[in-house]
Amino acid sequence: MQQASAYRNSRRDPNIRLGRRISLQHSTLAGFRHHDAPALWPALTTRERLQLRREADNPHDPNAVALCWRGHKLGYLPRGENLVAARLLDRSRNLSARIERLDPQADSNRRIAIEVLMH
Repeated sequence: MQQASAYRNSRRDPNIRLGRRISLQHSTLAGFRHHDAPALWPALTTRERLQLRREADNPHDPNAVALCWRGHKLGYLPRGENLVAARLLDRSRNLSARIERLDPQADSNRRIAIEVLMH
């Protein structure tokens, strides 16, 4: 009886399900104009999934975490907001991101708002 109730609740509340995604941070993409984001802008959509790639050897930021879409680097998590994601990736945790907002009128480093997720 208790199992059936837990199953019914898990269907209503996504946080109860095993394998849920945990939101780690909301941020904006840094380095928009220096990478592939401007060329790919017309193809990007909200809720699009992004891959996080650790760049420990990055000469500008030892905690650098690149955000990639279909193999193209769009930019990075902002310096100063990347430490948690960098440490989790260093520990082989499964992280991804998704596009929350696209704003063509915003400054280049505020055009793409993202959410970082742990699976």
